Amino acid sequence: MSSPLTQKAPRPSAPSKQAPEKEAAPMNATAAKLLVAAGDLMIERNTTEVSLSEIAQKSGVNAALVKYHFGNKDGLLLALLARDAAAEMANLAFVLDMPISPTEKMRRHIAGIINAYYRVPYLNRLIHLLLHQGSEATSKEVHRFFINPLFDFLRRLLEEGIAAGEFRKVDPALFYISLNGACDHLFYGRQMNARFIGSRGITDEVRRQYISHMTKLILGGLLTDKAGMPSDLQEKPAGKA
Repeated sequence: MSSPLTQKAPRPSAPSKQAPEKEAAPMNATAAKLLVAAGDLMIERNTTEVSLSEIAQKSGVNAALVKYHFGNKDGLLLALLARDAAAEMANLAFVLDMPISPTEKMRRHIAGIINAYYRVPYLNRLIHLLLHQGSEATSKEVHRFFINPLFDFLRRLLEEGIAAGEFRKVDPALFYISLNGACDHLFYGRQMNARFIGSRGITDEVRRQYISHMTKLILGGLLTDKAGMPSDLQEKPAGKA
């Protein structure tokens, strides 16, 4: 049986160009301008609903060149996701191979997810847009270079932590959904969350506080008694700084 995270109903649509592989040549300067413009618009408007004409106008590039460089809008958005996710994907194998405890690896992973959403607040919405409104080929590409590697990393890390006696047994799919959903929500619901985080929005201080909060929350439910909560994450007694 396939994982519920990787199931996708077929949907006929025009194919788009595939996301660039690691060995691909450097991106053309015009194509890069289009991606920068698309990302900037999504951040400015807090939405992934931007048109090709708006992207072309902001970039100063003729809209006809979108088809030349990316095939269609799906192709452009797929390339944007690949660009934004490249560093995060490269970091997964590095963290997994580090000579540190599974608990420390999980701490770094939680911080990494939140930092990624802080840098690219539209990231998770873009993923959902491509999965649910893009073509079947686009959906497969998102699973290939983003969702599958991320889920496989988390599954292997959980297995490593369980084997070391540091983690309780948890369902990898449910853990994936819980962790990524909680980390994304702060950025996805910025207007709704303004009541709690103030009018200044998601500042660097809020980012750091959320990393600390999510790390305590996740590890509090994941760690075994053997692992114990790291000392710097334990609640300090009342009256102490």
